Order: sequence, then structure tokens, then C-alpha cells
Amino acid sequence: MHIYCTIMAFIFGTVLGSFYNVVGYRIPKEESIVSPPSHCPKCNHRLGISELVPVLSYIFLRGKCKNCKSKISMFYPIFELTTGILFAISYLIFGLNINFIISITFISMLLIIIISDYQTMIIPDSVLIVFSILLVLELIYKNGYSNIYHNLIDALISFIFMYLLKKFGDYLFKKESMGGGDIKLMAVLGLVLGYKMAIMSIFLASFIGLPISLISLYKTKSDIIPFGPFLSVSAIIIFLSQIDFNQIVNWLTI
Repeated sequence: MHIYCTIMAFIFGTVLGSFYNVVGYRIPKEESIVSPPSHCPKCNHRLGISELVPVLSYIFLRGKCKNCKSKISMFYPIFELTTGILFAISYLIFGLNINFIISITFISMLLIIIISDYQTMIIPDSVLIVFSILLVLELIYKNGYSNIYHNLIDALISFIFMYLLKKFGDYLFKKESMGGGDIKLMAVLGLVLGYKMAIMSIFLASFIGLPISLISLYKTKSDIIPFGPFLSVSAIIIFLSQIDFNQIVNWLTI
């Protein structure tokens, strides 16, 4: 039963991962996520059922469009596979309960943000609003109405911290240091992780993003790099690793 549920969580994740690709790409452009249906960006060939199976379709089609034979980016199957793995890990950590639901909701939001911010430099408000509402409802179900205010205070503290950090960055670099979407995202991280771990995710994101940013700067000569994907990755790592702030302090003081 345990193996079966893990496999089903993985399959469920790959299916949603395929959908999140569409959501993350279309919503920032204010396009419908249902129309037009999935199609080849090169020849506009509408994908059939056999071409929409996560990961496997890419393998069977040998990474090429069935119609025009143009190459399909490996990003799509890798993203689907990653989503499936993260959902499976969520089940293995939490089991089939409300914590699992919170986990896949939180991860789903962050994966969509990775796509949208990387491709369009935009973190859509609609994504943050919808998932924030879902997460608040799930946290109320888990902890009760009387405790949700703790989560909301953590969200507010995280938002204020990120806002002040942005203002400091703007002053230091004499230009906009981060977008408003990053500040709003930080509030959701505080809601779920608590303000201490949300703030810790900034430092982890900077550590992860520094080498990638240097490589990008060298290759493209552009200093405009979205921070949302790095912040999202760090939040997923912190959430799934189940590390709390006190553990980190203890490690640092050994």
C-alpha cells in the first residue's frame, strides 16, 4: 500500500507538472490556460492524447514534434519528472494527510512561480492569491481558527522584512533591486514556513543563485536575473527537509 501510494503520488505529480508548464507560461501573458489546447510552438500542431503523456511521450517521440519533427526542449520532461518526485517525497515524509495536501499545494505554487518568473520575469498576483487562500484554508483545517493568526503574523513580518530589504537594495545599487512579486511571495513563505525560516530562505536562495547569476552575467552580459526561482527552490528545500530555525542555530554554534 505504501509503495502504491508513492507511485500514485509520483504519477499525479507528473500530470500536474505538465499542466503547471502551461499555467506558468500563459498566466503572466494573460492568456487562457485552456484555450488554445496544447500545441507545438513551431508548427501549431495540436497535441493528441498520445503526445500528452508526461515524460513518456517525450521518450517515445524521441524529443521531437510528431508533425514537424522540430526538437522539443528537455526542460518539459525534466520539469514533469521533478514535480512527480517532489510529490512522491511529500507523501513519503508526511503520509496521506493534511500535511501532504499543504505540501503539494505549497510546492505547486512554487513550481508555477519558477516557470513564470524564469520565462517572463513576472510572479503573477493571481497565482499568489489563489494559492494563499488554499493554504490559509488548509492551515485552518490543520490547526483551527484560533491559531491561524500566528501564520498571518509570520506572513506580515516576512513581507515587511523583504520590503525593507528591497528598499535597502534600491538605495545601495541606485536601481530597483527586486520586483514586487518577490515581496508578495515572501509573505506566502512566511505563512507556511514561519518568518524565521522564510528569512533563512533568502540567504539560501542567494547562495544557490550566486554561481548561476555569475554564469548568466558572463554569457548574456545582463544583470537582470529573476530572484523568484531561487527563492522558490530554497523554500522547497527548507520545507521538505523539515529543518527548523533552532536546528540551524545549533549547527552554527557547534
